[in-house]
Amino acid sequence: MNESSHPHGYLSEKKKYLARIKRIEGQVRGIHRMVDEEQYCIDVLTQISALTSALEGLALGLLDDHLRHCVVDAAKSGGEEGERKLAEASAAIARLVRS
Repeated sequence: MNESSHPHGYLSEKKKYLARIKRIEGQVRGIHRMVDEEQYCIDVLTQISALTSALEGLALGLLDDHLRHCVVDAAKSGGEEGERKLAEASAAIARLVRS
C-alpha cells in the first residue's frame, strides 16, 4: 500500500479538520490585525499562545489518525512498509516534540 492508493486516516474527519483550519486562519488574521492596530504586546502574545495551542491540537489529531489508520494497517502488513510507517511516525513525533 502506498499513500496514493490508501485512504488517509484523517478523511473520516476531514470536515472537522477543515473547520479547525479555518478557525486557525481566523486567529492568524486576528493577530495580524492586532499588530497592525498596535495593540498591547501581552494581548498579542496571549493570542499567539492560543494559536500555538490550536495548531498543536490539530497536529496531535492528525498524528492520532495517522497512527490509528496508516501505521496500524502497515504494521499489520509487516515488512518494509510497516517499518517505514513506524519510522515515519517516529520522525513526525520528534518534529512535534522539538517545536
